[in-house]
Amino acid sequence: MKNAIETQNLTKVYNNNFTAVNSLDLEIPEKTIFGMLGPNGAGKTTTIKMLTCLIQPTSGHATVGGYDVTKNPDEVRNLLGMVPQQVSLYKDLTVMENSQLCADYYGIPADERDSRIEDLMELVDIKYARDKRVGQLSGGQKQKASLVASLVHGPEILFLDEPTIGLDPTTKRTLWDLIRELNDDGRTIILCSHDMHEVDMLCDNVGIINTGNLVAYDTPQGLKDTLLEENKRELTETLSQIHAENDEERLAELENISLRKMSFLLQEFDESVVSSIEKNEKVKDIEIARNGRVNLKIDAFDDSVVHEVLNDVMSSGGKIKSIFTEEPSLEDVFIKATAEVDEDARA
Repeated sequence: MKNAIETQNLTKVYNNNFTAVNSLDLEIPEKTIFGMLGPNGAGKTTTIKMLTCLIQPTSGHATVGGYDVTKNPDEVRNLLGMVPQQVSLYKDLTVMENSQLCADYYGIPADERDSRIEDLMELVDIKYARDKRVGQLSGGQKQKASLVASLVHGPEILFLDEPTIGLDPTTKRTLWDLIRELNDDGRTIILCSHDMHEVDMLCDNVGIINTGNLVAYDTPQGLKDTLLEENKRELTETLSQIHAENDEERLAELENISLRKMSFLLQEFDESVVSSIEKNEKVKDIEIARNGRVNLKIDAFDDSVVHEVLNDVMSSGGKIKSIFTEEPSLEDVFIKATAEVDEDARA
């Protein structure tokens, strides 16, 4: 698979000798949705500004769609669409007029401009507001209008900066569906968001930037699996140390932390199923909720315990309606990856 964006040792040092981006090596495959995460001041905005040719790198290289951002900025800009967090359309112009202005800027021929805009408005479901001034629109409508303006020149790569912030759940879901549809249509999408559920659900790959460095890169599930293993390793080392020191009080506290949650709901509650699970030594605690859901605490170190519990349920004739196991979230990954931060190093 080709890469839509590549950087090698990409660096930006400002006049006050502050390094905002530090030797960034990044690959974003084409036709994927990439989540760019990082705390405020981590270097995300500076990275995006370099990739969109708004500022020049101090050193290193970056290509977008095969074009060098320093040598071929015009070619790069023609490939890009940008939907900023704060909608930058003219409030006194209508949705149609704003879109026409953007089309004219990119030199879209007059005989195809309006039909292209009409198709895009229908795609994002904003056609009903084509003649409304942007200042009269709701937050969700403004984001849709911004998308039309950003897509009018047919960009291959789309940057979305907090596209659903402040939107109601229904409008959020509509925009999520639209992002998927745009990606299915072959566009590469770079999503900057602090909504970890949004990133986890939409993105093929995620990169976490902290103090100008890429500190984590993988699929969302890959990042969570790595954190799970790291947590196990750290806890094992800590338990071994406490065992050696014979500190019974700390040992009791950590052994409780070393348990994770598992729960399931049976199609029909059956006491014999619970009795079967109670015999499993790896199950440390069982609680039955009012709705019949069985909540367990299981050994976090044993990868086979979930399989064993399921076997216990099925061998007792139980039929599971739903199941849940507690695993690290993408938010946990983010906090872990950005935990050690020199405040003076932030932009």
